[in-house]
Amino acid sequence: MDQIGIRRHLTAVSANLKRLLRDESGQDLIEYALLAALVGLGAIVSMRGLSTKIGNSFNTVGNNLTNDV
Repeated sequence: MDQIGIRRHLTAVSANLKRLLRDESGQDLIEYALLAALVGLGAIVSMRGLSTKIGNSFNTVGNNLTNDV
């Protein structure tokens, strides 16, 4: 490849990089993905505490039924 070909290639690469840096169409998708991950993490954390309380409630009901019979 001669110097002119290299210069054309570098100019094309530079133009593509500038275009990609200005393009914001993928930003919304990333923001929604981050929001979904945050909601999922919150759900997992809240389910852990809730599962303990539900388990304790079932154990209490089960013990009360066993003791009353």
